[in-house]
Amino acid sequence: MPTSPVRPAHSLSLAGYYRLLHENLHFRRLWLAQLISGLGDWFYSVAIYGLLLELTGSAEAVAWAVVLQILPFFLVSPTAGAVNDRVSRRRVMIATDVLRSLVVLGMLFIEREEQIGLLYLLLGVEVVGAAFFESARSAAIPNVVDRRRISTANAVSSTTWSVTVTAGAGLGGLAVAFLGRQPAFVINSASFLLSAWFIARAQFDEPHLELYPNLKWREILAFGPIAEGFRYVARDWRLVALMAAKLGLGILGARAVLVAILGRQDMRISGHAALGMATLFMFQGLGSVVGPLLAGPLVGERQGRMRWSILVGYLAAGSFYMAFSGARNLPLAWLSMVVAHAGGSIVWVFSNMLLYLNTEDRFRGRVFAADLGLFTVTASMAGYVCGRAIDLGVTARAATFAVGAAMLLPALAWAVGMRGLWDSDDQISGQQT
Repeated sequence: MPTSPVRPAHSLSLAGYYRLLHENLHFRRLWLAQLISGLGDWFYSVAIYGLLLELTGSAEAVAWAVVLQILPFFLVSPTAGAVNDRVSRRRVMIATDVLRSLVVLGMLFIEREEQIGLLYLLLGVEVVGAAFFESARSAAIPNVVDRRRISTANAVSSTTWSVTVTAGAGLGGLAVAFLGRQPAFVINSASFLLSAWFIARAQFDEPHLELYPNLKWREILAFGPIAEGFRYVARDWRLVALMAAKLGLGILGARAVLVAILGRQDMRISGHAALGMATLFMFQGLGSVVGPLLAGPLVGERQGRMRWSILVGYLAAGSFYMAFSGARNLPLAWLSMVVAHAGGSIVWVFSNMLLYLNTEDRFRGRVFAADLGLFTVTASMAGYVCGRAIDLGVTARAATFAVGAAMLLPALAWAVGMRGLWDSDDQISGQQT
């Protein structure tokens, strides 16, 4: 439900972001909920990684935590998308925020190695809630802003998501370092309740509900809507390619394991492993902010330039992860993280934007749920393989170099795909929203 009159399309710039957030009250509330909830999804990461390393001393134990922070997205995303295309997205977001608040409180009681299984279970449940929340939030954005502002809204939302993945862990690391692990969990739990409060105050239309006035739960959870979503994507190879872009980006799923190990071994600050991890995550988050802000004015509103920016983003992420592997001082390590994650954020933001512009509203929940789900497959595999390799004797720096080199493969695949699937430089205003 737009709260301001239609104006010319906003540029993808900091000024455009600010103008949208300032003028559209309900998008601002939805964005604040996303920011707070997204930070909450990763806020406990350093606390959990530190706890697992203390209890087990194993990189693989951390890798399993990373897997459980992302893989459930893939397992439940088709169902999450189907549900969010057929029931109230606002109610789904509020319910999952409350659920996650309770789940995080349960982590307060994990103190012994025998309880690691329970910790993994709680992680999985929290991420299932996040999958439903993200699918609902992504699908609701076009109903909160007007057509002319959809590109800016998507850029704000996509940048925020990629920032929270890294900045949330960084802020959590600072909380662990200065307050302790238990207070960090309590703060994390409260953050989800604050997010739910903002969602409850946001007003927007949900036109998809008019298609299902008397829907029953067996119809919501049936496989039919899920299969319909897959058929919709399969009809257009360009949508398939855009969703595959996230598969390559998932290689950076190994980053959490690498940060946990390097932060503990080589990059402590004042003797604190949590501070070393936190700063690495924070500079990743800084890169996630800077990338789209720098690229936005150059890309403008042309889809062809968005596609080229994805290629540049891949190359930056891969080359600067290789540079990070050889960094022997903290400033160089931080700079490498900024540039690498600026590239990764560019891939994320512009692939999301292209999906928005080429997907019908009635399929949007399923498409974005599947898109995020496919990303988590690669991310979880990369995280586990990285942790396992380190336990088998591969150094963390060698694993970091391998991650960077691997990012060059999806860059090559995307370059080939661009030549075969697109032959125009369409403007946003001429595309379907």
